[in-house]
Amino acid sequence: MEVCESSVMEPGAPGSSTVEPGLKRLSFAYQSLLEIPYDIILKQRDTLEVLDLSYNLLDESPALLVELAKLSTLILDGNNYSTHVKFPYMPSLTTLWINKNKISNLPIIVEEIRCKFPNIKILSMMNNEAAPSYFNGGSLTQYIDYRLYVISQIPSLEVLDDTEVQDKERAQARKTYRMQKSRVGSKRRKAFHH
Repeated sequence: MEVCESSVMEPGAPGSSTVEPGLKRLSFAYQSLLEIPYDIILKQRDTLEVLDLSYNLLDESPALLVELAKLSTLILDGNNYSTHVKFPYMPSLTTLWINKNKISNLPIIVEEIRCKFPNIKILSMMNNEAAPSYFNGGSLTQYIDYRLYVISQIPSLEVLDDTEVQDKERAQARKTYRMQKSRVGSKRRKAFHH
């Protein structure tokens, strides 16, 4: 795969600056991007750990991020991602922020996250329709139910939204919901054959 020479526009700065390989953190926040700037990002494939694509106009599945073997944190807040976003399989990813998007179906997005990010520890989905809270018109009961469902399906989580996962929540989540293993197995097999 050939990577084109490119540059990153600094917000508010005239001109541009070239991004050299070897960065651990890269931010494209508030750039009004319609597409992920892979030409720049993939130059950091051997070192990049934190990628911030927040507050843009993105809705494409970030498939080429699979090449970022060390990426541990992906921030996609304030974009146009829907329930049906398809992530690449990334065992290195431990933190995903996808707050303030257009995610409306909780089981679908949770299954996608669980399957594609097997080592995820921190997940934040606030201000999405699928994550009811006082901030978006949800009741306390809906919020608790949402937390229990996500915790039951992604047992590795240590923090959900802005709150640490408690042992008592884990126990209640296990009682309330069963992990949907059969659908996961068939999806993995399908993904493997594509």
